[in-house]
Amino acid sequence: MVDMIDLFAGCGGMTAGFVAEKYTPLLSVEFNLHAAATYAANFGEDHTIFGDIKDVARKQIPRADLVVGGPPCQGFSNLGSKNIDDPRNQLWREYLRVVSIAKPKVFVIENVDRFLKSAEFELLKNEADCGSLKGYKLSYGHLNAADFGVAQRRIRTIVIGSRVGQIELPKATHARNPAPGSELLRWNGTKTQIKDLPARPPTNSLPASTVQFFGEIVPGVFKAPQLHIGRNPTQLSLQRYDHVPPGGGRFDVPDHLLPRCWREKPTGTTDVMGRMQWDFPSHTIRTEFYKPEKGAYLHPQWDARGRKRVNRPITHLEAARLQGFHDDFLWCGTKIEIARQIGNAVPVGLAQVIAKHLKPYL
Repeated sequence: MVDMIDLFAGCGGMTAGFVAEKYTPLLSVEFNLHAAATYAANFGEDHTIFGDIKDVARKQIPRADLVVGGPPCQGFSNLGSKNIDDPRNQLWREYLRVVSIAKPKVFVIENVDRFLKSAEFELLKNEADCGSLKGYKLSYGHLNAADFGVAQRRIRTIVIGSRVGQIELPKATHARNPAPGSELLRWNGTKTQIKDLPARPPTNSLPASTVQFFGEIVPGVFKAPQLHIGRNPTQLSLQRYDHVPPGGGRFDVPDHLLPRCWREKPTGTTDVMGRMQWDFPSHTIRTEFYKPEKGAYLHPQWDARGRKRVNRPITHLEAARLQGFHDDFLWCGTKIEIARQIGNAVPVGLAQVIAKHLKPYL
């Protein structure tokens, strides 16, 4: 049995991947009520703390083999002295505080791709050299979820800190175009996750249901089929969607249907109003995946003759599946809150790859 702590846990994407590899969560901390409720619905309320990490007392933090989490980047005007006591570094200071108390063999940090060029990363390396993380060897780099079988192109920074010997990042198992004779598999397309779902969502809203977690009432608990919810696009939006083929975007929409801001911007934002492809991974699933004007979130189904086009953005359930959440996962919150949870989550498949990779060391 391998014990773990999940900080800034969100709805539990990271924990879901590790639990699939038989890790045991001892503590999770999440500041957002709806995300914490979703986590508790799936993994248990007994070890879940809804609140600010700075309010978690030392006695609440158990010893554990592993600590995972992604402290939010606050940003700095300059690197300065890399002072861990700078109040702007509070969330990082709290992450390191938990590591120093839990004394894990290994910790994992997951963050945005630009993290490696941030002041926070310099701070982290400094702490490993001569601060609270001294004794931990760091390995770090970018991992693309699609390179590990996830039907989504999502590039994240992964940092592994180990005091049981250097642990390199896992090697890719998939590629966009594997070379002849290569052991790599081809990237998985969206059809592996959402092809079987009804083209027409049965409803546009969640059921009127509530549940109590942490003494608070929240919407839920919702099962996967209840997340297959549609929207009511305007006729103009439907006309725009109809012109976009798989892999296409706003440049496929005739000028007379474009808003002025797009007509006057001939370059950039290429994935806006984009349509997914059945045989290719999706773009990154962000928190507003239900808005095609925010990215390539149109359903992949389209045909040149116009007889079998699905002119709508993906549903919450489709987004959750593209993030690797299984249909037995439970959800709490409003439509907007659940969308945020889905978009902010670590892809479950990527988390599981990391969990399996770390097992021999733990």
